[in-house]
Amino acid sequence: MDDGFGLNAAGEKQSQQQGGDPQHESNPSEMVENYTPSLPRVWLLCGHKAGDNAQLLALAQALGWPYEVKRLAYRPYELLVGRFGATLAGIDRRRSDLLVPPWPDLVLTAGRRNEAVALWIQKQAGKPVRIVHVGRPWASLARFDLIVTTPQYRLPARDNVLVNTLPLYDLDRAVLRREAERWRPRLQVPGPFVTVLLGGDSGPYLFDTAAARQLARQVSQLAAAQRASLLVTTSARTSAEAVSAFEAAVTVPMRLHRYGQGDNPYRAFLGLAEAVVVTGDSISMITEACASGRPVFLFPFGYGRWAMRPDAPILPRLPWWHRRRLKAWRSDLALRLAPQRLRRDIRPMHRALIDGGHAAWLGETFRRTPPSLPDELARTAARVKALLA
Repeated sequence: MDDGFGLNAAGEKQSQQQGGDPQHESNPSEMVENYTPSLPRVWLLCGHKAGDNAQLLALAQALGWPYEVKRLAYRPYELLVGRFGATLAGIDRRRSDLLVPPWPDLVLTAGRRNEAVALWIQKQAGKPVRIVHVGRPWASLARFDLIVTTPQYRLPARDNVLVNTLPLYDLDRAVLRREAERWRPRLQVPGPFVTVLLGGDSGPYLFDTAAARQLARQVSQLAAAQRASLLVTTSARTSAEAVSAFEAAVTVPMRLHRYGQGDNPYRAFLGLAEAVVVTGDSISMITEACASGRPVFLFPFGYGRWAMRPDAPILPRLPWWHRRRLKAWRSDLALRLAPQRLRRDIRPMHRALIDGGHAAWLGETFRRTPPSLPDELARTAARVKALLA
């Protein structure tokens, strides 16, 4: 086991110099510019998952058309009423942006909760409205003009299904460099830096206190071997208990940013990193980290058949009646009972990134410089533009 950041083909230590992309605390503008009548009117339906929102923004920016962001908030019973097709019954209108004419020509959406809203807009418009769904829809695939998905969702082959290797992302390394320099005086810890991106529970995969402590020990060893400090940022799914356990177990200098508290340093942390460690729950975060050009290490977690990496060290098990353990049981049961196309397994994507040399398991090492990721954003934008030709 090697604590180094990685080795190039000559066996020498490597230190990457290029950057990545924003994380899941992104704050999209309501409208990027004034609407131009000769161009399609585009709405982005943004919900509570910042990873989904980041993909929508990347696609909208690649299209090059003016767009409006419509932020939506949901009612607790959304899951029940949202299955009835075109309806706004599942959203809290008082806390959501107005959905009023002039209606869009194109709706970009992601996530189950936004499907009924997109179909409602299409029904109200009284004109052709194209709907592009990013991810995996629960409604019939035929309801959407284009579905932009990845292999983890196992969607069947259809003319309106575009399967990309990885989630959509839009990197501007100049922005990363600027953010890195803006944040450098504020860090109060010495470089070089190892950036750590913390996710959280994902379906049956539990990022609990035991996993958080194990991660803290491993990244502390990695940083200590390089005489580096940790730059850590959490996400919306990182539980307070896991953050506290991680913070208490770290043994090297660290700058910790908690999600939602003040200015988000995600871009800066990627721009400053010599290496990036990412929890294995978020393929979007992993993709952004790999696109930065840094060596990326994946931290697997989970238990038994819910382990991201079956050969990883066994973590202490939670009692069966623990609320987080019960959450894993419920998620696993839902996946087993759901139709095939509604199931999700992120482990093949881990393996594809590792086999392709884009990432390594935490504790292992790189044997060559990470290659560039495939650029699928332009291809996706071209498919969307063809819908409105």
